[in-house]
Amino acid sequence: MAYSYLDHNAGTGLSESVLEAMMPYLRQQQGNPSSSHRFGRFGKSAMETARQQVADLVNVDPRQVIFTSGGTESNNQVFSGLRERFRDGEILVNPTEHPAVLEPAYRLQTHGFTVLKLPVNDQGVVAVEAAQAMMNDRTRLVSVMLANNETGSLQPVETLAALCNQWQIPMHTDAVQAVGKIPVDFRQLGVKLMSLSAHKMGGPKGVGALIVNRSLVWPALILGGGQQDDHRSGTENVAAIVGFGAAAEHARQTLEQSARHCRQLRDALEASLKALPGATIFAEQAERLPNTVFFALQGYDSDSLLMALDRQGFSVSSGSACGTGRQTPSHVLKAMGVDDLTALGAVRVSVSADNTLDEIERLADALAREVNRFSHIMNR
Repeated sequence: MAYSYLDHNAGTGLSESVLEAMMPYLRQQQGNPSSSHRFGRFGKSAMETARQQVADLVNVDPRQVIFTSGGTESNNQVFSGLRERFRDGEILVNPTEHPAVLEPAYRLQTHGFTVLKLPVNDQGVVAVEAAQAMMNDRTRLVSVMLANNETGSLQPVETLAALCNQWQIPMHTDAVQAVGKIPVDFRQLGVKLMSLSAHKMGGPKGVGALIVNRSLVWPALILGGGQQDDHRSGTENVAAIVGFGAAAEHARQTLEQSARHCRQLRDALEASLKALPGATIFAEQAERLPNTVFFALQGYDSDSLLMALDRQGFSVSSGSACGTGRQTPSHVLKAMGVDDLTALGAVRVSVSADNTLDEIERLADALAREVNRFSHIMNR
C-alpha cells in the first residue's frame, strides 16, 4: 500500500538540502558558538548565515531575528514581555488563535490584564471595524495570526497593524503557518512582533524565531548567559538553526511554484468534496492558504474518519496537532459559529509541494467509498 502524508500544517519532513546543511554541525562541528576558538567561530558564522537567510525570507534586518525553540516559545516571549512592560491594560486577541497565543494571553489575566476577544465572521476572519472600535489608550497589545492553522483563513493583519500604529499599540502576528506558504513581508505588514517556526516549512523541529521591530526593546523570556545580545539566553542549537536557515532559503526560492502546485491540489480536493452529499468545507469563502482544506462529512466524527483513512494509507488530522485526541469541538469552528455536531467531524488535509495530484485523486476516491459505505449502513 502506498502511504500519503497529508498533514503538513502539523509538521513537515526535512528536505535533503536541509539535512545536508545540518550534518556538519551534528557530526564534526560541535563547538559552542560563544567560544572564541575556531570551532566556536565556525558555529557562530554558520548561525549568522542562517539568521540572514531567515531575515531575507520575511524582509527584515538580521539583527531583528531572535532564534527560539519554536513558535510556542516565541509567542510566550511576546506575552511575558508585555507583563514586564506594563502593570495592567487590555489585550485584544483573535479567538481562533493557536493555544500557544491564547493560553499565555489568558494567564496575564491573573496579573492585572484583561483579555478581550476580537469578533470574527463565519469564515473565521477578524472584523476590522469592530476591532478598531475596541482599541483605546489602555490597549497594550493586539495579537492576530496571519493564517489560521486549521482553516487556512488569512487575516487582515496589514490593515489591523495600520490601525494599531495610529494608537501606538504594538501588534503581534503568529505567522507560523503562513511563512513558506505565502509571501510574508514584515515591513509591509507593519507589525511589531512576529513568530516563526522552522518545522512548518521543511526545517527541523525545535527551532523558530521571534522577529522584533527595531523600534522596540522587548524583554527576554529566557535569562542566563546573555546569548543573542541578551534577547534569548542559552547555548544555541547550531545544527537546528542552520537547518532553519537552509529551509528559509529553499522556501524563498521555491515559494511561487510551490504555492501554485498546492493550490491545484487543494482545488482538486475541494471539487471532489463538493460532489459528495453532506460535505462541508469550512472558510471556503475566505482568502486562504493554498495548501489547506478543512472539511466535515455529515454523519462522521473526525476520529472515525481519520482511522478509516489511515487504514487506507492517508495521514490527515482533525485540526491542530496540539488538539488531536480531545473529544471537544475545535475552538476555531466554535468561534465561527459552527454547530458542535458538525465541528466534531472536522478533518484537515494540508499538502506540500511533495504531494501529487494522484494522491489527491486516491484520497477523493477513499472519501467517496466511505460516504457510500455509511449510506448503505444507514439504509439497512
